[in-house]
Amino acid sequence: MSETAENKSFWEHLEDLRGSLIKILAAMFIFSIAAFCFKDLLFKIVLAPKDSNFFMYKLFGGGDFSIQLMNIGLTEQFMIHLKTAFAFGILMASPYIIKVLFDFIRPALYEQERKHSVSLVITAYVMFLIGVVANYLFVFPLTVRFLGTYQVSEQVSNMLTLQSYMDTLIMMSIVFGIIFEIPIISWLLARFGLLKAEWMTQYRRHAIVAILIIAAIITPTGDAFTLMIVSLPIWLLYELSVLVVKRVERQKA
Repeated sequence: MSETAENKSFWEHLEDLRGSLIKILAAMFIFSIAAFCFKDLLFKIVLAPKDSNFFMYKLFGGGDFSIQLMNIGLTEQFMIHLKTAFAFGILMASPYIIKVLFDFIRPALYEQERKHSVSLVITAYVMFLIGVVANYLFVFPLTVRFLGTYQVSEQVSNMLTLQSYMDTLIMMSIVFGIIFEIPIISWLLARFGLLKAEWMTQYRRHAIVAILIIAAIITPTGDAFTLMIVSLPIWLLYELSVLVVKRVERQKA
């Protein structure tokens, strides 16, 4: 812990926190405004998975299809534009936000803790982004393709709202971002002695069953191929976590 941090009063720390929050809010506002102004590009990216010319469908095949989105509220499209711009604003500002937060807590850390904290924060951030990208490129398109065209009868046509589409995309992006933190969480638990590689290996079959259940919940499709696509990255993350825990155990030995 630095001497500067020790000498500061509670009110000085509170003032530093206020300054950090102002910087974060300003960054979020600026990037959100920028995303709002590029509406055409923003929604070209967001709405790409709803059509069969999206590259993932071309890669795996699936035939021609197009899902028509509808709006049922007077202010819905404008509010969705705001919400989507805000989500992209946070995503684009996230490196700066993390830097500001780390600069705030860094004076309270010892030198050795700072080194580990930097690696941990960067790795966790990168893994979250990988999860978001994986969802957008693979998992969400499969979900849209199946659920958007699924019919219990030809007499019942789908009327998918823009609100439903966006809520599902944002929710699944957050969920997959969190799922990709499994190796990081495993590393932390192993550091505190709360997780052992032997346990993870012993209960691997149980973990696989849990992964299949989670995959089925995240992407409730009826085909084995989609279930495999969703389950595979989660299983690979589990296996990576086993290796991470083993490495921690060797370092502590």
